[in-house]
Amino acid sequence: MKAFCHREGLLAACQLASAAIPSRDVKPILKNIKAIADQGRCTLMATDLELGIRLDVLGLTIQEPGEAILPAQRLLAILREAQENDLNLEADSSSCVVRGQGMEFEMPSDDPSHFPDIPTFNEDKYHEIAGSTLREMIRRTVFATADESTRYSMTGVLWELDGDTIKLVATDGRRLALAQGTAKAHGDHTTRGQTPVVPTKAMQLLERNLQDDGQTIRVCLRPNEVLFRTELAVIYSRLVEGRFPDYRAVFPKKQGIKVTLPVGPFQAAVRQAAIMTDDDSKRVTFSFGNDRLTLLAQGQTAGRSKVEMPVTYDGKKVDINFNPSFLIEMLRVLPPDAELTLDLIDGATPALFRSGSNYSYLVMPLT
Repeated sequence: MKAFCHREGLLAACQLASAAIPSRDVKPILKNIKAIADQGRCTLMATDLELGIRLDVLGLTIQEPGEAILPAQRLLAILREAQENDLNLEADSSSCVVRGQGMEFEMPSDDPSHFPDIPTFNEDKYHEIAGSTLREMIRRTVFATADESTRYSMTGVLWELDGDTIKLVATDGRRLALAQGTAKAHGDHTTRGQTPVVPTKAMQLLERNLQDDGQTIRVCLRPNEVLFRTELAVIYSRLVEGRFPDYRAVFPKKQGIKVTLPVGPFQAAVRQAAIMTDDDSKRVTFSFGNDRLTLLAQGQTAGRSKVEMPVTYDGKKVDINFNPSFLIEMLRVLPPDAELTLDLIDGATPALFRSGSNYSYLVMPLT
Protein backbone atom coordinates (compact mmCIF):
# COMPACT_ATOMS: atom_id res chain seq x y z
CA MET A 1 0.00 0.00 0.00
CA LYS A 2 1.00 3.61 -0.60
CA ALA A 3 -0.60 6.66 0.95
CA PHE A 4 -0.04 10.39 1.31
CA CYS A 5 -1.08 11.53 4.76
CA HIS A 6 -1.34 14.51 7.07
CA ARG A 7 0.93 13.83 10.03
CA GLU A 8 -1.34 15.13 12.80
CA GLY A 9 -4.37 13.20 11.56
CA LEU A 10 -2.45 9.94 11.29
CA LEU A 11 -0.84 10.52 14.69
CA ALA A 12 -4.23 11.06 16.37
CA ALA A 13 -5.63 7.92 14.74
CA CYS A 14 -2.61 5.79 15.70
CA GLN A 15 -2.80 7.04 19.28
CA LEU A 16 -6.46 6.04 19.48
CA ALA A 17 -5.88 2.63 17.91
CA SER A 18 -2.82 1.89 20.06
CA ALA A 19 -5.02 1.89 23.19
CA ALA A 20 -6.09 -1.62 22.14
CA ILE A 21 -2.52 -2.90 21.80
CA PRO A 22 -1.68 -5.38 24.61
CA SER A 23 0.59 -4.15 27.39
CA ARG A 24 1.80 -7.69 28.09
CA ASP A 25 3.50 -10.10 25.70
CA VAL A 26 0.93 -12.11 23.75
CA LYS A 27 1.61 -12.56 20.04
CA PRO A 28 4.40 -10.41 18.57
CA ILE A 29 2.19 -9.28 15.69
CA LEU A 30 -0.29 -7.74 18.16
CA LYS A 31 2.29 -5.09 19.03
CA ASN A 32 1.51 -3.62 15.59
CA ILE A 33 -1.33 -1.83 13.85
CA LYS A 34 -2.84 -3.28 10.69
CA ALA A 35 -3.74 -0.81 7.92
CA ILE A 36 -6.25 -1.54 5.15
CA ALA A 37 -6.25 0.98 2.30
CA ASP A 38 -9.07 0.56 -0.19
CA GLN A 39 -11.68 2.60 -2.08
CA GLY A 40 -10.27 5.94 -1.05
CA ARG A 41 -10.11 5.32 2.71
CA CYS A 42 -7.75 3.76 5.22
CA THR A 43 -8.79 1.71 8.23
CA LEU A 44 -6.49 0.98 11.17
CA MET A 45 -6.95 -2.16 13.26
CA ALA A 46 -5.51 -3.01 16.69
CA THR A 47 -6.38 -5.71 19.22
CA ASP A 48 -5.22 -7.56 22.31
CA LEU A 49 -7.67 -10.41 21.51
CA GLU A 50 -10.04 -9.20 24.28
CA LEU A 51 -10.49 -5.66 22.94
CA GLY A 52 -10.26 -4.49 19.35
CA ILE A 53 -10.83 -1.42 17.22
CA ARG A 54 -11.35 -0.68 13.53
CA LEU A 55 -10.74 3.05 13.00
CA ASP A 56 -11.17 5.04 9.79
CA VAL A 57 -8.44 7.64 9.23
CA LEU A 58 -9.28 11.03 7.79
CA GLY A 59 -6.96 13.07 5.59
CA LEU A 60 -5.22 10.23 3.72
CA THR A 61 -4.85 10.06 -0.05
CA ILE A 62 -4.60 6.42 -1.14
CA GLN A 63 -2.10 6.07 -3.99
CA GLU A 64 -2.01 2.25 -4.03
CA PRO A 65 -4.61 0.15 -2.15
CA GLY A 66 -3.47 -2.77 -0.06
CA GLU A 67 -2.90 -4.09 3.46
CA ALA A 68 0.13 -3.65 5.69
CA ILE A 69 1.44 -4.13 9.21
CA LEU A 70 2.66 -0.89 10.80
CA PRO A 71 5.08 -1.09 13.78
CA ALA A 72 3.05 0.88 16.32
CA GLN A 73 5.69 2.09 18.78
CA ARG A 74 8.20 3.23 16.13
CA LEU A 75 5.53 4.79 13.92
CA LEU A 76 4.10 6.79 16.82
CA ALA A 77 7.59 8.07 17.69
CA ILE A 78 8.20 9.13 14.07
CA LEU A 79 4.85 10.94 13.85
CA ARG A 80 5.48 12.77 17.13
CA GLU A 81 8.98 13.91 16.23
CA ALA A 82 8.55 14.70 12.52
CA GLN A 83 8.33 18.41 11.66
CA GLU A 84 6.61 18.05 8.28
CA ASN A 85 2.84 18.37 7.96
CA ASP A 86 2.64 15.84 5.13
CA LEU A 87 4.28 12.43 4.89
CA ASN A 88 4.41 9.51 2.49
CA LEU A 89 3.72 6.02 3.85
CA GLU A 90 4.64 2.90 1.89
CA ALA A 91 4.43 -0.64 3.25
CA ASP A 92 4.32 -4.28 2.19
CA SER A 93 4.80 -7.63 3.94
CA SER A 94 8.54 -7.04 4.45
CA SER A 95 9.00 -3.35 5.27
CA CYS A 96 7.28 -0.10 6.21
CA VAL A 97 8.78 3.19 4.98
CA VAL A 98 7.86 6.71 6.10
CA ARG A 99 9.25 9.59 4.04
CA GLY A 100 9.17 13.32 4.45
CA GLN A 101 11.21 16.22 3.23
CA GLY A 102 14.77 15.48 4.37
CA MET A 103 13.84 12.33 6.32
CA GLU A 104 13.24 8.65 5.70
CA PHE A 105 12.53 5.80 8.12
CA GLU A 106 12.44 2.13 7.15
CA MET A 107 11.15 -0.52 9.55
CA PRO A 108 10.63 -4.28 9.25
CA SER A 109 7.02 -5.34 8.73
CA ASP A 110 5.06 -8.62 8.70
CA ASP A 111 2.46 -10.49 6.70
CA PRO A 112 -0.91 -8.73 7.27
CA SER A 113 -2.77 -12.03 6.79
CA HIS A 114 -1.38 -13.15 10.19
CA PHE A 115 -3.21 -10.34 12.00
CA PRO A 116 -6.46 -11.44 13.70
CA ASP A 117 -9.69 -10.08 12.24
CA ILE A 118 -11.89 -7.62 14.14
CA PRO A 119 -15.68 -7.73 13.63
CA THR A 120 -17.55 -5.05 11.70
CA PHE A 121 -20.93 -3.73 12.84
CA ASN A 122 -23.69 -5.38 10.78
CA GLU A 123 -26.30 -5.80 13.50
CA ASP A 124 -30.11 -5.64 13.18
CA LYS A 125 -30.65 -5.41 16.95
CA TYR A 126 -29.00 -2.50 18.73
CA HIS A 127 -29.56 0.70 20.68
CA GLU A 128 -28.73 4.21 19.47
CA ILE A 129 -27.40 6.77 21.96
CA ALA A 130 -26.33 10.38 21.50
CA GLY A 131 -22.53 10.65 21.71
CA SER A 132 -22.63 13.56 24.18
CA THR A 133 -25.01 11.66 26.48
CA LEU A 134 -22.94 8.50 26.42
CA ARG A 135 -19.65 10.33 27.01
CA GLU A 136 -21.08 12.06 30.08
CA MET A 137 -22.48 8.78 31.44
CA ILE A 138 -19.13 7.03 31.01
CA ARG A 139 -17.25 9.86 32.74
CA ARG A 140 -19.66 9.71 35.68
CA THR A 141 -19.31 5.96 36.24
CA VAL A 142 -16.06 4.44 34.95
CA PHE A 143 -13.91 5.89 37.76
CA ALA A 144 -15.84 3.79 40.30
CA THR A 145 -14.93 0.41 38.78
CA ALA A 146 -12.81 -2.05 40.77
CA ASP A 147 -9.19 -2.75 39.90
CA GLU A 148 -8.52 -5.59 42.33
CA SER A 149 -8.23 -9.06 40.81
CA THR A 150 -10.30 -10.42 43.70
CA ARG A 151 -13.27 -8.32 42.53
CA TYR A 152 -13.02 -9.33 38.89
CA SER A 153 -16.79 -9.16 38.23
CA MET A 154 -16.67 -5.45 39.14
CA THR A 155 -13.77 -4.53 36.83
CA GLY A 156 -16.10 -2.92 34.34
CA VAL A 157 -19.39 -1.08 33.89
CA LEU A 158 -22.78 -2.80 33.96
CA TRP A 159 -25.00 -1.91 30.99
CA GLU A 160 -28.79 -2.01 31.24
CA LEU A 161 -30.63 -1.29 27.97
CA ASP A 162 -34.38 -1.66 27.82
CA GLY A 163 -36.76 0.31 25.63
CA ASP A 164 -35.77 3.97 25.62
CA THR A 165 -33.67 3.79 28.81
CA ILE A 166 -29.95 3.20 29.31
CA LYS A 167 -28.32 2.74 32.71
CA LEU A 168 -24.60 2.44 33.43
CA VAL A 169 -23.53 1.18 36.86
CA ALA A 170 -20.04 0.88 38.33
CA THR A 171 -18.88 -0.20 41.79
CA ASP A 172 -15.78 -1.41 43.60
CA GLY A 173 -17.70 -2.54 46.69
CA ARG A 174 -17.07 0.69 48.61
CA ARG A 175 -18.88 3.19 46.38
CA LEU A 176 -21.34 2.92 43.50
CA ALA A 177 -22.09 5.26 40.58
CA LEU A 178 -25.28 5.04 38.52
CA ALA A 179 -25.99 7.18 35.45
CA GLN A 180 -29.18 7.08 33.41
CA GLY A 181 -30.05 8.44 29.98
CA THR A 182 -32.26 7.97 26.95
CA ALA A 183 -31.63 5.63 24.03
CA LYS A 184 -33.55 4.29 21.05
CA ALA A 185 -34.00 0.54 20.58
CA HIS A 186 -33.92 -1.15 17.18
CA GLY A 187 -35.06 -4.72 16.55
CA ASP A 188 -36.15 -5.28 20.17
CA HIS A 189 -32.57 -5.05 21.43
CA THR A 190 -32.54 -5.39 25.23
CA THR A 191 -30.38 -6.62 28.12
CA ARG A 192 -33.40 -7.59 30.22
CA GLY A 193 -32.53 -10.64 32.34
CA GLN A 194 -28.79 -10.20 31.71
CA THR A 195 -25.94 -8.47 33.55
CA PRO A 196 -23.45 -7.53 30.80
CA VAL A 197 -20.33 -5.86 32.20
CA VAL A 198 -18.08 -4.04 29.72
CA PRO A 199 -14.40 -3.93 30.83
CA THR A 200 -12.99 -0.63 32.05
CA LYS A 201 -10.38 -0.56 29.27
CA ALA A 202 -13.09 -0.84 26.62
CA MET A 203 -15.14 1.92 28.28
CA GLN A 204 -12.14 4.24 28.30
CA LEU A 205 -11.39 3.52 24.64
CA LEU A 206 -15.03 4.20 23.77
CA GLU A 207 -14.98 7.50 25.66
CA ARG A 208 -11.88 8.62 23.73
CA ASN A 209 -13.82 8.05 20.50
CA LEU A 210 -16.72 10.29 21.57
CA GLN A 211 -15.27 13.74 20.96
CA ASP A 212 -17.95 14.80 18.43
CA ASP A 213 -21.13 15.70 20.32
CA GLY A 214 -23.23 15.44 17.15
CA GLN A 215 -22.62 11.77 16.45
CA THR A 216 -24.95 8.91 17.31
CA ILE A 217 -23.51 5.69 18.78
CA ARG A 218 -24.82 2.21 18.11
CA VAL A 219 -24.32 -0.51 20.70
CA CYS A 220 -25.09 -4.22 20.39
CA LEU A 221 -24.69 -6.43 23.46
CA ARG A 222 -24.46 -10.15 22.79
CA PRO A 223 -24.07 -13.03 25.30
CA ASN A 224 -20.26 -12.75 25.67
CA GLU A 225 -19.29 -9.62 23.74
CA VAL A 226 -20.22 -6.08 22.82
CA LEU A 227 -19.90 -4.02 19.64
CA PHE A 228 -19.93 -0.22 19.46
CA ARG A 229 -20.22 1.80 16.26
CA THR A 230 -19.13 5.43 16.40
CA GLU A 231 -18.81 7.84 13.51
CA LEU A 232 -15.32 6.60 12.60
CA ALA A 233 -14.77 3.42 14.58
CA VAL A 234 -16.05 -0.03 15.45
CA ILE A 235 -14.96 -1.16 18.93
CA TYR A 236 -15.23 -4.80 19.95
CA SER A 237 -14.80 -6.19 23.45
CA ARG A 238 -15.39 -9.40 25.33
CA LEU A 239 -17.50 -8.97 28.46
CA VAL A 240 -16.28 -9.41 32.03
CA GLU A 241 -17.02 -12.88 33.38
CA GLY A 242 -18.83 -13.36 36.68
CA ARG A 243 -22.04 -11.93 38.06
CA PHE A 244 -22.31 -8.25 38.87
CA PRO A 245 -23.73 -7.62 42.38
CA ASP A 246 -27.38 -6.63 42.82
CA TYR A 247 -26.79 -2.89 43.02
CA ARG A 248 -30.43 -2.08 43.80
CA ALA A 249 -30.17 -3.91 47.14
CA VAL A 250 -27.54 -1.52 48.54
CA PHE A 251 -29.58 1.68 48.21
CA PRO A 252 -31.03 2.85 51.55
CA LYS A 253 -34.66 1.78 52.03
CA LYS A 254 -35.71 4.65 54.30
CA GLN A 255 -35.64 8.38 53.72
CA GLY A 256 -32.92 10.39 55.42
CA ILE A 257 -32.13 14.04 55.96
CA LYS A 258 -31.58 15.91 52.69
CA VAL A 259 -28.76 18.42 52.39
CA THR A 260 -28.15 20.60 49.33
CA LEU A 261 -24.47 21.06 48.46
CA PRO A 262 -23.04 23.33 45.73
CA VAL A 263 -20.54 21.23 43.75
CA GLY A 264 -17.75 23.81 43.37
CA PRO A 265 -17.54 25.01 47.01
CA PHE A 266 -18.06 21.47 48.33
CA GLN A 267 -15.24 20.11 46.18
CA ALA A 268 -12.94 22.91 47.34
CA ALA A 269 -13.72 22.17 51.00
CA VAL A 270 -13.10 18.43 50.59
CA ARG A 271 -9.80 19.02 48.77
CA GLN A 272 -8.65 21.45 51.47
CA ALA A 273 -9.52 19.08 54.33
CA ALA A 274 -7.84 16.17 52.53
CA ILE A 275 -4.47 17.94 52.56
CA MET A 276 -3.85 16.69 56.09
CA THR A 277 -4.69 13.05 55.43
CA ASP A 278 -1.89 10.56 54.86
CA ASP A 279 -1.56 7.03 53.49
CA ASP A 280 -2.42 5.48 56.86
CA SER A 281 -5.46 7.65 57.56
CA LYS A 282 -7.36 8.43 54.36
CA ARG A 283 -10.25 9.77 56.40
CA VAL A 284 -12.15 13.03 56.68
CA THR A 285 -14.94 13.50 59.23
CA PHE A 286 -17.98 15.36 57.84
CA SER A 287 -19.93 16.95 60.69
CA PHE A 288 -23.41 18.31 59.85
CA GLY A 289 -25.25 20.57 62.28
CA ASN A 290 -26.64 24.10 62.80
CA ASP A 291 -26.60 25.11 59.13
CA ARG A 292 -22.93 24.30 58.85
CA LEU A 293 -20.72 21.53 57.53
CA THR A 294 -17.38 21.08 59.28
CA LEU A 295 -14.70 18.88 57.71
CA LEU A 296 -12.01 17.54 60.03
CA ALA A 297 -8.90 15.50 59.18
CA GLN A 298 -6.10 14.27 61.41
CA GLY A 299 -3.09 12.62 59.80
CA GLN A 300 -0.82 10.49 61.97
CA THR A 301 2.19 12.50 60.85
CA ALA A 302 0.81 15.19 58.51
CA GLY A 303 -1.08 17.33 60.99
CA ARG A 304 -4.67 18.52 61.38
CA SER A 305 -7.17 20.39 59.18
CA LYS A 306 -10.53 22.01 59.84
CA VAL A 307 -12.65 23.45 57.03
CA GLU A 308 -16.14 24.94 57.38
CA MET A 309 -18.82 25.83 54.86
CA PRO A 310 -22.44 26.99 55.28
CA VAL A 311 -25.23 24.57 54.36
CA THR A 312 -28.97 24.50 54.87
CA TYR A 313 -29.28 21.90 57.61
CA ASP A 314 -31.56 21.91 60.66
CA GLY A 315 -31.62 18.22 61.57
CA LYS A 316 -29.85 16.34 64.31
CA LYS A 317 -26.06 16.50 64.41
CA VAL A 318 -24.51 13.78 62.24
CA ASP A 319 -20.84 12.84 61.97
CA ILE A 320 -19.82 10.58 59.11
CA ASN A 321 -16.36 9.55 57.88
CA PHE A 322 -15.41 9.27 54.20
CA ASN A 323 -12.34 8.55 52.15
CA PRO A 324 -12.03 12.02 50.53
CA SER A 325 -10.75 10.54 47.27
CA PHE A 326 -14.11 8.85 46.73
CA LEU A 327 -15.87 12.21 46.88
CA ILE A 328 -13.29 14.18 44.89
CA GLU A 329 -13.43 11.67 42.01
CA MET A 330 -17.21 12.07 41.84
CA LEU A 331 -17.21 15.85 42.18
CA ARG A 332 -14.67 16.44 39.41
CA VAL A 333 -17.01 14.89 36.80
CA LEU A 334 -19.87 17.24 37.71
CA PRO A 335 -20.31 20.88 36.62
CA PRO A 336 -18.90 23.21 39.31
CA ASP A 337 -22.07 25.32 39.24
CA ALA A 338 -24.37 22.32 39.76
CA GLU A 339 -26.00 21.30 43.02
CA LEU A 340 -25.87 17.94 44.79
CA THR A 341 -28.53 16.54 47.08
CA LEU A 342 -27.12 14.43 49.91
CA ASP A 343 -29.47 11.89 51.50
CA LEU A 344 -28.03 11.26 54.96
CA ILE A 345 -29.37 8.87 57.60
CA ASP A 346 -26.57 8.43 60.17
CA GLY A 347 -22.83 7.90 60.44
CA ALA A 348 -22.99 4.16 59.77
CA THR A 349 -25.35 4.02 56.75
CA PRO A 350 -24.23 4.58 53.15
CA ALA A 351 -24.68 8.18 52.02
CA LEU A 352 -26.48 8.87 48.74
CA PHE A 353 -25.50 11.82 46.56
CA ARG A 354 -27.77 12.80 43.66
CA SER A 355 -27.20 15.24 40.80
CA GLY A 356 -30.48 15.86 39.03
CA SER A 357 -32.71 12.86 38.33
CA ASN A 358 -30.19 10.90 36.24
CA TYR A 359 -27.14 10.49 38.47
CA SER A 360 -26.72 8.78 41.84
CA TYR A 361 -23.53 8.11 43.80
CA LEU A 362 -23.56 5.91 46.88
CA VAL A 363 -20.60 5.93 49.31
CA MET A 364 -19.91 3.60 52.22
CA PRO A 365 -18.77 5.45 55.35
CA LEU A 366 -15.54 4.55 57.11
CA THR A 367 -16.00 2.99 60.52
